[in-house]
Amino acid sequence: MGRYRPPQKPGSNYITPNGEKTLREELDYLWRTKRPEVTRAVSEAAAQGDRSENAEYIYGKKQLREIDRRVRFLRKRLEHLKVVSEKPSDTSRIFFGAWVELEDDDGNTYKYKLVGPDEFNLKMGLLSIDSPMARALLKKQVDDEIETGTDEHRKNYFIISINYD
Repeated sequence: MGRYRPPQKPGSNYITPNGEKTLREELDYLWRTKRPEVTRAVSEAAAQGDRSENAEYIYGKKQLREIDRRVRFLRKRLEHLKVVSEKPSDTSRIFFGAWVELEDDDGNTYKYKLVGPDEFNLKMGLLSIDSPMARALLKKQVDDEIETGTDEHRKNYFIISINYD
C-alpha cells in the first residue's frame, strides 16, 4: 500500500475576530522573536566547526525550516480568511459564531461555539464549522433535535439555547 493521500478539500475561510488576532500574534511571534533566536543559535553552532556532526546546527536548521513553513502557511491563510464579526440577522437560528448549548439523551449538557477550522479547540468548547456536528447544527433552532455519529454509534442531541455573545 502506498503513502498516497488524496488532497484534502480546503476548510472554510471564516474566522472570528479573536481567532484572527491569535493567528496574527503567532505569526508576529514566530517572525520577530522565535526565528531570530533560532537563527542566532544556528550561526553560533556553525561557528564551532564541522557542521555534518554538529547536532545543534542540524537541529537548528530543522527548526528554521519548521518556522519558515508555518510562517508561509499563516501568511497565505490570513490573506484568504474572512473575519465574521457581525451577528446574523436571524439570531434564533444557529450560524457561524453562535454559542450553542446541547443536551444528549443521558441528560449531559455541552456548550460549543461554532468557529473556523483554524481556531477550533474542543477543550475550550470551540467547534469547527466544518465538523459533522456543526454541519448538523447549522440553521437549527432551540428545541430542534440533531443526530450525529456513525451507523453503529448514533447520538441524539437537543438544542437548549443559542447565544451570539
